[in-house]
Amino acid sequence: MIEKHMIQERIAALRVRMQEAGIDAYLIPTDDFHASEYVGGYFKCREYITGFTGSAGTAVITKDMAGLWTDGRYFIQAAEQLKGSGVTLYKMGEPDVPTVHEFLEQTLAENECLGYDGRTVSTREAAELAEMLKKKGARQNGSLDLVGDIWEERPGLSCEPVMELDEKWSGESRASKIARIRESMQKEGADLFVLTSLDDIAWLLNIRGGDIACCPVVLSYLVMTEGEVLLFADERAFPETVKESLKADHVFFRPYNMVYSYISDLPAGKKLLLCRDKVNSRLTASVPEGVEVINRENPTLFPKAVKNPAEVNNERIAHIKDGVALTRFLYWLKTHVGKLPMTELSAEEKLYSLRSEQEHFMGNSFEPIISYGAHAAIVHYSATPETDIPIEPHGLLLADTGGHYLEGTTDVTRTIAMGPLTEEEKQMFTAVLRGHLNLAAAKFRSGATGINLDYLARGPLWELGKDFNHGTGHGVGYFLNVHEGPNSFHWRSTPTRKADTAFEEGMITSDEPGYYEEGKYGIRHENLIVCVRDQETEYGSFLRFEHLTMVPFDLDAVIPEQMTERERTLLNEYHAMVFENISPYLNEEERDWLQEATRKI
Repeated sequence: MIEKHMIQERIAALRVRMQEAGIDAYLIPTDDFHASEYVGGYFKCREYITGFTGSAGTAVITKDMAGLWTDGRYFIQAAEQLKGSGVTLYKMGEPDVPTVHEFLEQTLAENECLGYDGRTVSTREAAELAEMLKKKGARQNGSLDLVGDIWEERPGLSCEPVMELDEKWSGESRASKIARIRESMQKEGADLFVLTSLDDIAWLLNIRGGDIACCPVVLSYLVMTEGEVLLFADERAFPETVKESLKADHVFFRPYNMVYSYISDLPAGKKLLLCRDKVNSRLTASVPEGVEVINRENPTLFPKAVKNPAEVNNERIAHIKDGVALTRFLYWLKTHVGKLPMTELSAEEKLYSLRSEQEHFMGNSFEPIISYGAHAAIVHYSATPETDIPIEPHGLLLADTGGHYLEGTTDVTRTIAMGPLTEEEKQMFTAVLRGHLNLAAAKFRSGATGINLDYLARGPLWELGKDFNHGTGHGVGYFLNVHEGPNSFHWRSTPTRKADTAFEEGMITSDEPGYYEEGKYGIRHENLIVCVRDQETEYGSFLRFEHLTMVPFDLDAVIPEQMTERERTLLNEYHAMVFENISPYLNEEERDWLQEATRKI
């Protein structure tokens, strides 16, 4: 936990630098140079200045105000971490709360200047800011890393070892993927394609690294031409065998930061394909006059999201392995609570050890969320030594965790009754479970989106006048980022969170409705589901979902009478499938426990 006086001192030091640089407002997003959701230590400028440790948020510092904008997942956490720091919390999406851009428009006056590090602001956002500032008669300077100027002992850029992902895991060779992307370039008439999103680069080149915690990516930029692929990265991270393999597919190295000078030296007449939502504004500002920029969604987006048959089959194996570890974890929790000392952190360590016993386990797919009692109402709470509390034999424990395996990535949430529950807790547990089951059982016409289907998950809560303040589901990468677009479930779209992508066969998405009572408890039920083809009729193609996750739901918290007959059947069928897939890998005691845990209701 960062001391509040340190935050105040850092903000004061930043204001001195702002004054020296002629900056009236300084924008600090949560971003690296690649529009990543999570960032490495070098890039945690927003956390350094505000003390807020959540994965999403934007800070704005002026001469007399410091503000932090974050979304509903982090309202409780941010309020606690910002208390006494002098940083004001702006709850995004709440009534009468301005957006960051609206605040800047209201605050900046004529001839004043907005500053930011253009490497951490997308080309699209920089253009929006420029248009807004022009109306105000204000200016912007996107060449300033002012937080870096005052950050003593700033961590260095990560350079973790890189591995090559064998084709038996990826299902497609690097050469085949490159050829597919070159076809997209040719359709657009592009001479070059610039790719800066780290998960896209890892997918395209069949490489995995460790430059962001829990995200097996490699700090890099990529430029593709008709004849070669240039990888701007730290060559020291690559073993000789991987370098030789890349070279065989005409992938050649350049220094990481050289990408800016490479782009600035492009000759006039070239056509450059890129995605303005992903590529940072400093990079596009380097494009010389006479070079045409073609703005399109990355052509890697859908090929990466639509898993091939080998990836889907591997993912089924990964989820059985993960299901074995999670089932053993649930058995341990339920049989030892109140008998053995356990806390949120010790439970986290136990689960990690159980996952580590599985072959090809490569680490956590995100920072584990093991939250007991009132902590579970903090949607993205992660225990620290300062916040760790005992798990007692009553109430609810929420465990949202995941693993990376060579066979794929998992993300699963179970809410567990650690002992006696209130009727309210059972009622809400059951309502959330009903929504989860209904969404997973959806059958829908090809072309349906996450907006079309989201009501299936929220319906039981909306009927009670309740809701949850986060998305219902997100796409998941293959041994890659646990949050991956474009597929998702949500009841509405916003510029930063879209749910209007049609589902396609092979897309893997989370199904995770929840409910949270601040200061009391939190509930979330999450499985990963894969989209599969169902049938063809005179009305067109129909799709459905299949469960990948194989972990029982806690029947001790279910009120069967609250469920419809169909919902009870769905739960019984799912539990029968869990027992069939997981029981062969358990010892006799664990198997007997699982048989009872998956009993028919």
